[in-house]
Amino acid sequence: MKKFIRILKKFSNWMINLKTKEEIALMSQGGKKLSSIMEKLKESALEGVETKKLNEIAERLIEKEGGKPSFKGYKGFPAALCTSVNNIVVHGIPSSYRLKEGDLLSLDLGMLYKGFHTDMAITFPIGEVDQETLRLVRVTKKALKLAVKKSRVGNTLGDVGETIERYIRRRGFFIVEGLCGHGIGREVHEDPQIPNTGKRGRGLKIEEGMTFCIEPMVSINKGLAKETEEGFVTEKKSAHFEYTLAIVEGKAKILTL
Repeated sequence: MKKFIRILKKFSNWMINLKTKEEIALMSQGGKKLSSIMEKLKESALEGVETKKLNEIAERLIEKEGGKPSFKGYKGFPAALCTSVNNIVVHGIPSSYRLKEGDLLSLDLGMLYKGFHTDMAITFPIGEVDQETLRLVRVTKKALKLAVKKSRVGNTLGDVGETIERYIRRRGFFIVEGLCGHGIGREVHEDPQIPNTGKRGRGLKIEEGMTFCIEPMVSINKGLAKETEEGFVTEKKSAHFEYTLAIVEGKAKILTL
């Protein structure tokens, strides 16, 4: 019976909710559905489309899959989908803004399915963009993939953050300061926080059954993101990628792929 009991681990002021295999299986079901929805949203994000239209599509598809939006109503957020354009890095609110050639669009979506949340984000250009923007997207996505490989039992969150930070810095881009990933499960935001910076060997040790979101947020310029009514804004263009992961048999399994 012990393996079916939710285990709470304390790290400083964090309470870490380790998941059972059965719970991870449910999250995996939801994650696959969420990933499919995100792919359809990307296909719908064309020049001339209003971002609020993408939100309408997201809400309809989530309902069709038997889920509920994780973000709608969360801390007052008015929509299911975050639509962040150009230098809005996260939490962009869908509006009557029409996508245009040269825009950089980030979509961030969470879904509650069978009692568990999953969360993911992607960034992609609308039509033709400059080479620096394309490189920003490639580098941010690669940083996430490297962080996933580093997410193993025995490593620490400092190892993960250091991997992201080092890769981004060496390619001439900057981690957006003040923003990070998070644990996830029955709540869309659980402990622990997952920083995009860190020191090797420092921080919480990664354990079997942990479920969390890694989400590099990267900008062309250095600095903090400023919170505005439109979302978190950087001086220049920013990119954002996110996976929900579970630690299964010692290594990271991507649930939103």
